[in-house]
Amino acid sequence: MAGIVLSVEQREQTGTGASRTTRNNGLLPGVLYGGPRGAVPISLKFVEVDRALRSGKFIAHMVEIDHRGERQPVIPRDIQFHPVTDAPIHVDLYRVEENSVITVDVPLHFINHEASPGLKRGGALNIVRHTVNLRVKANAIPEAITIDLSGLNIGDVVHISSVALPDGARPTIRDRDFTLATIAGRGGKADAEDEATETAASEDAPKAP
Repeated sequence: MAGIVLSVEQREQTGTGASRTTRNNGLLPGVLYGGPRGAVPISLKFVEVDRALRSGKFIAHMVEIDHRGERQPVIPRDIQFHPVTDAPIHVDLYRVEENSVITVDVPLHFINHEASPGLKRGGALNIVRHTVNLRVKANAIPEAITIDLSGLNIGDVVHISSVALPDGARPTIRDRDFTLATIAGRGGKADAEDEATETAASEDAPKAP
C-alpha cells in the first residue's frame, strides 16, 4: 500500500460539460471500475491527486479511496493529462482486494553504469523495454525492477531471466526469455536504436505454429 488516501464523491452527471464543471470546481472527474457495483462516475479532489502524482507512488500502485468514511483499496489504471499544461484531467480507478493478483507495468531502473566495461569503452546502453508487465499481488507491487549493469561488456544482453523479481511476481510473457536491454558497440546511436527496435519487434511478433 502506497499510503495514499483520496477523497471521492459519486458524480450525478456525466459528459463533457459535466466534466468541465467538475474541473472548474477544483475537482477531477474519474470512473471507478471493477467489482459487483460496476462502473461508477466519481470526482476526486484535484490537489490530492496532483500531490499523489508528484509523490511518484500513485500510478500502478495500490492506494485507498475514502467515500464519507468508508475506505476501499484501488489501483489507478489510466490517467489523462492536458496536452498543454500536463495537468491531470481524468482518472480511472479499479477496485481490488489486497491479496488479489493483478497485472501491472513496473518500470525498470538501470544502475551502476560506471561499473560496466562496455559502457566505459564507449558502448551504448540500448533499453529495449522501459517497463515489464508483471502478475503480482496488489499489496506487493514493487516500486521498480532494478537492473545492475556491473560487469556487462559490449555485446552483452540483459534478458528477463537474469533479473531478480520480487517473491510471487512473474512476467506475463512466459513463452520466451525476452530482452530488456543490450550493450552495443561503437556503430553509432542511430544504429544501436535501430537494432534495439528490431529486437523488441522480433520478440513481440507472433510465433509460427
